[in-house]
Amino acid sequence: MIDLRSDTVTKPTPSMRRAMAEAEVGDDVYGEDPTVNRLQERAAEIFEKEAALFMPTGSMANQIAVKLHTRPGEEVIIEERGHIYNYEMAAMSAISGALARPVKSGDGSGVLRWEEVRAAVHANDAPYYVARTGLVALENSHNLAGGSVMSRERTEEICDGAHAFGLRVHLDGARVFNAAEALGETVAALARPADSVMFCLSKGLGAPVGSLLLGGRAFIEEARRWRKLLGGGMRQAGVLAAAGLVALEETPPRLAEDHANARHLAEGLAEVPGVRIDPVRVRTNIVIFDVSGTGQAADRICARLREEHAVLGSGFGDSIRMVTHYDVSRDDVEFALGALKKVVSGQ
Repeated sequence: MIDLRSDTVTKPTPSMRRAMAEAEVGDDVYGEDPTVNRLQERAAEIFEKEAALFMPTGSMANQIAVKLHTRPGEEVIIEERGHIYNYEMAAMSAISGALARPVKSGDGSGVLRWEEVRAAVHANDAPYYVARTGLVALENSHNLAGGSVMSRERTEEICDGAHAFGLRVHLDGARVFNAAEALGETVAALARPADSVMFCLSKGLGAPVGSLLLGGRAFIEEARRWRKLLGGGMRQAGVLAAAGLVALEETPPRLAEDHANARHLAEGLAEVPGVRIDPVRVRTNIVIFDVSGTGQAADRICARLREEHAVLGSGFGDSIRMVTHYDVSRDDVEFALGALKKVVSGQ
């Protein structure tokens, strides 16, 4: 199978497997797992934040951040295609008693401007019967917007504006290393203005499990309590953290290859009759393309790709998403393009 459904499908590299087998472990609920502690310290160092906490999933990390930054009855401003709003099972309402305030990016890129955020803010000057804004949630890179990236300057502008209203900002940086590569920035620079940030080890970085939540020391200590409350105490988690340490050091330098493969895929797709995509907008490793012009449903195309060519993609609505990662080569991309051409042409 050539699996382009997501970068979550990667298998641990040989060096990750060796590190996992040899990991020194302890009880992380007691804070005694040395490998977990090293991972947290290294992540905090890379992101230039006071502290970090190893989490089972990015969704748990995001939702704990929402919980700590808001009070029940407050709103969370978020771009309308944001992962926290669309793919975390309304957890902000179930766990935090918070309500999403989705905002559409004016240019369709998924990257908000401060004036768009500002228009949705309900601060102290709002009528008493209007829900107050508690948090601004950003996403970089932006999954459902095709891996679009938010510049350091744009992030700083939004964070400065939000902070002037006394609001906190959380950055869903599940793929922030991809964003940093695309922008020629460090992850620290992209995350610095935010009060908290989450990044995934198990997406573009290729580790099998885990995410990190970062922020101030007091924030992370409170997050540790909520991690346990939500069932995230993982005991001898060093076997997982060891792979994360390898991923942090080995994978970022090769993300450019994934991005080049994604652009190549997009350029090939742009030549397929009935497919609509602008390759210039493909900045990272996510490729989303419209297939409505082919006369075939996206789900049907994906089913035929799987059954007839052993190529996996994700269909939703009139679109298909394909994601490149280190288990996908340039030859794999070429094969997937050829398979798609055959499917849409009725061969």
